[in-house]
Amino acid sequence: MKMKRNLFRLLVGGVFCVLVMSLYHVLEMMQGAETPGQDFYRLQQQIDKLERLLSDNNRLVVTLRDSLLHRQPARGAGAAVNVSAGSAHRPAGALPGCRLAQEMKGGADGVQLLDVYDLLPFNNPDGGAWKQGFQISYRGNEWDEQPLEVLLVPHSHNDPGWLKTFENYYQDQTKHILNNMLIKLTEDSRRKMIWAEISYFSKWWNDIDEQKREMVKRLVGAGQLELVTGGWVMADEANSHYFALLDQLIEGHQWIQRHLGVRPSSGWAVDPFGHSPSMAYLLKGAGLNNMVIQRVHYAVKKQFAQQKTLEFLWRQSWDSSPRSDITCHMMPFYSYDVPHTCGPNPAVCCQFDFHRLPGRRTMCPWKKSPQPITEQNVQERALLLLDQYRQKSRLFRSHVLLVPLGDDFRFVEASEWDAQFSNYQKLFDYFDQHPELHVKARFGTLSDYFEALHRRLNAAGTTLPTLRGDFFTYADRDDHYWSGYFTSRPFYKRLDRTLEATLRATEILFSLTLAEMRRFRGDGRLVSDFPAREHFQRLTAGRRSLALFQHHDAVTGTARDPVVVDYGTRLFHSILNLRQVLQSSAHWLLLLDKSQYHHDQSKPFMQLDDVISAHDALPRKTLLALNDEPRSLIIFNPTEQLRSSVISVVVDSPDADVIDAATGRPMAAQISAVWAEPNQASTEQFQLDFVAELPPLSLVVYHVTKASFGSAHRARYSFYCRGNPPVVQSEHFQVSRPEGPEADAPLSLSNQHIRIWSSPETGLLQKLRLQSGPVRDVRVQFLWYGTRRNQDKSGAYLFLPGEEGAQPYSSSEPPLVRVSRGPVFSDITSCFRHFTHTVRLYHLDGHAGRSLEISNMVDIRSEFNRELVMRLVSDVANGNRFYSDLNGFQMQQRRTLQKLPLQANFYPMTSAAFLQDAASRVSLLSAQSQAVASLRPGELEVVLDRRLQQDDNRGLGQGVTDNKLTASLYHLLLEDRRGGAEDVGGASVEHLSLLAHLTSLSLNHLPITMVAPSNSQTPALRPFLPLRSSLPCDVHLLNLRTLEDSQEADSPSQEAALLLHRKGFDCSSAPQPPLACTWSAQEEVDLDLLFSPLRFRSLRRSGLTLLREDDQPESARQPAAPRGARLRPMEVSAFRVEVA
Repeated sequence: MKMKRNLFRLLVGGVFCVLVMSLYHVLEMMQGAETPGQDFYRLQQQIDKLERLLSDNNRLVVTLRDSLLHRQPARGAGAAVNVSAGSAHRPAGALPGCRLAQEMKGGADGVQLLDVYDLLPFNNPDGGAWKQGFQISYRGNEWDEQPLEVLLVPHSHNDPGWLKTFENYYQDQTKHILNNMLIKLTEDSRRKMIWAEISYFSKWWNDIDEQKREMVKRLVGAGQLELVTGGWVMADEANSHYFALLDQLIEGHQWIQRHLGVRPSSGWAVDPFGHSPSMAYLLKGAGLNNMVIQRVHYAVKKQFAQQKTLEFLWRQSWDSSPRSDITCHMMPFYSYDVPHTCGPNPAVCCQFDFHRLPGRRTMCPWKKSPQPITEQNVQERALLLLDQYRQKSRLFRSHVLLVPLGDDFRFVEASEWDAQFSNYQKLFDYFDQHPELHVKARFGTLSDYFEALHRRLNAAGTTLPTLRGDFFTYADRDDHYWSGYFTSRPFYKRLDRTLEATLRATEILFSLTLAEMRRFRGDGRLVSDFPAREHFQRLTAGRRSLALFQHHDAVTGTARDPVVVDYGTRLFHSILNLRQVLQSSAHWLLLLDKSQYHHDQSKPFMQLDDVISAHDALPRKTLLALNDEPRSLIIFNPTEQLRSSVISVVVDSPDADVIDAATGRPMAAQISAVWAEPNQASTEQFQLDFVAELPPLSLVVYHVTKASFGSAHRARYSFYCRGNPPVVQSEHFQVSRPEGPEADAPLSLSNQHIRIWSSPETGLLQKLRLQSGPVRDVRVQFLWYGTRRNQDKSGAYLFLPGEEGAQPYSSSEPPLVRVSRGPVFSDITSCFRHFTHTVRLYHLDGHAGRSLEISNMVDIRSEFNRELVMRLVSDVANGNRFYSDLNGFQMQQRRTLQKLPLQANFYPMTSAAFLQDAASRVSLLSAQSQAVASLRPGELEVVLDRRLQQDDNRGLGQGVTDNKLTASLYHLLLEDRRGGAEDVGGASVEHLSLLAHLTSLSLNHLPITMVAPSNSQTPALRPFLPLRSSLPCDVHLLNLRTLEDSQEADSPSQEAALLLHRKGFDCSSAPQPPLACTWSAQEEVDLDLLFSPLRFRSLRRSGLTLLREDDQPESARQPAAPRGARLRPMEVSAFRVEVA
């Protein structure tokens, strides 16, 4: 022990000497530097550098102490301790972050949906009038003590795009609905309505005058009009990433607060095709306490109705506390239209949809039309309706009944308002006049309903059951499972994530730019030439484009072709506009002399290194002309982690050098061919790849110059093609065409972490080995699914495969296989007719080199009723269990059930899926959402694209035939599991490993490369390094979003929304060597330390949508005291901050 202490002292002393010498060197540079116009801002920058050096030394000392003494860090009350990953294998067991996540894992109480699925027979017997249910009976005296309280809730479901574009729907229908709403609700204070889609409501608000706006405010204040959910759209819950779900919720809530001064309290999601607990979590975090859902598997609805659990407390699977609970009402019947909401018999309920009165355009398919309510028929009509109300109420635990009244785009005409409200009011009046019926009915809102529900439950001492799990995959009838839309229109699902990543990067850089400007000026104001207001408007437009695309007929790929083009055009233009903000912000931050900043939109100082030419085109790299003058490349790292990344640009020379502009250090680089055809290399364009070391949230400058002939490392190529040796055209690269035994040997690539073997015939992966571990079977296959022949067929929504199941992909011609080897990366590319498949290994230290990158370029435009699938086949013994993510927020266990049809076992995958057994885990991390399944043990398959010629009878009226050349990107990760391995059975809660989290972060938030002009007049640039060190690797900076000024509309305020997500992570995977990152040992962290040298002038915890009434007061603290904040594992935390 004494020897260890001496060694420790020696090391610390050495570090201290290095530190002193470094400080002396920096001070010497400061004194000798030319400093024309040096001001306080420059001095502050130098001080920050000194602080960074001190902090790095501190961190090194702590790491050395931990590794030498094997001691746990101090864990005083409220301490915010960073723990090095080097301590991952302490005998004490679980890592601190693991322990915290483990403590939060849910208990066994309540209903677990996985268990419900195991129990249900899914046999679908005929239930009579309620086809998918059962006969409901009652005695008649159940309401003698407590009368039945009926809340009839008028609504109009307005899709922001589906059969028509958003704009056309608004002009043709929505604006008339809202105009009539204003008139008809004002006529009678008993009338009420709910509205969900703020995208439409805000557009209408902009069209009406101030007098009408005041009328709206009065209706809202009086409780006649309620805005429910408050999102920009009624979002899809399968394909949407949680960043985008929260983005559209913030956009809607902020609009409501600014213009109406209210907040939503109840959620309304009647049309998304399945429901996710991630959305429930976000709603609760945004201050909502109740929600309504509709599209749930009919067999689950029947089970819940029988058990009277249609109303429940929805709890997160990972949460053992009731913090995340939200009261959820599940509608029991087939649809949200009038025939399926008043009671179990649609033929009766349709008679009370007075929009279908004789002589109107809409009729009842059951051939019994509604009748106008008169004195002569009111008794018979009222009793008939009451019977339905009573039957429906028997499915719930209280005597309060929710009855929606509406459908898609209802209440367009004034006559429908009159027909519905006047006839129902006559029925309600009749109920009031006959107390012996023991029923009170009135128009209401969701708030009215849930207030009455909670009042009744509390009075009776009744508690609702808790429920954990999700409601995928949805089936509305028979074996019609809605798993097709998990993949439909994959090109636009990928474009959605491109916009999301661009928006997040731009939000963060713009917010940092404004803070830096205020700091630079010293008076809290912005630089006059910087177009902050115009940029903020571009940001707002980008937020709203992303938000609009989260609509449940947009990102799902279930809209008509012209509507898809409209969505795509909006996404495309938003990406272009956000790039302007990004370029302009980076320009100001990088300038050494800020007085040289000049904004000229027609001649931006820097451009991104790729071009997107149209909404349906893939990005294309721009050619970088090189000469002896250095070209400046600016790389923005949008992640909160220090990362080693491979940067790729296209240049006009096969010889190039790259140096770090700040230090002059040469960077490891590689020149590869740009393949115009699979076997023809361009003679004018070359791919330059180099390894960049990128600090968190940094802008780093690199110089690229033309090098002397032969000085650059060039990739070497080998080509394989069975039966027909390829003719390869490549004058600048070494090319071989192996023959004989060499051509039959498995293809092999390796780096310091992984070795892979692939088939020489197809180039497809066959085996994989971690370092010196055992060789594992991990094979890649491609397959086709067809559709049924003589009955209902697959379409945009439904996946209805043929009885033959998946068929192996085969081609009349063998694929061309191209192997490249180089110092930065090596890869194997297989060129098939319908896709080009590449597996790539990066020769990198750190987590970037530990996974296998897989990319596909898919083109199935020649096919007829086919779906292309990529399948991984491994030796993992996972049984019938696997895991897929929900919205990129959490992992959900899945069980492949033989009693269900094949299509029912496909689930949404937004960003990750994995298989595991006691010894290993195989994770597939994805940059786009799509369908995933594990149909047999060891297998994991994803649907890449679908081309379907027919409608699937869900209202779209067309097939899916607008396919594009579509890219998909993944990382494959094999991890050993040690120590913490659990039985693969049971409804266990699992998380991604830290390595998987970091890999997914890098995959979804790629570095952004910008190019400065190629002339000698380029002003001096310096790197922008806003953070002293990486955030803990279990803390994700979800966003730093500038908020709108409360006084000046469409302008940025000094406040920003700081959104942090603390990830839960798996304890059993611990790679060697350990990850070079830290995590917090406590829930309480010091945000000042976390974001140093950034400073927060103010910081207040708030709700997830940053409504002011959710802001907590900033606690009084001493100037030097840490600014502590509790970040629980899995939780998203929001803070209203002013960055100094």
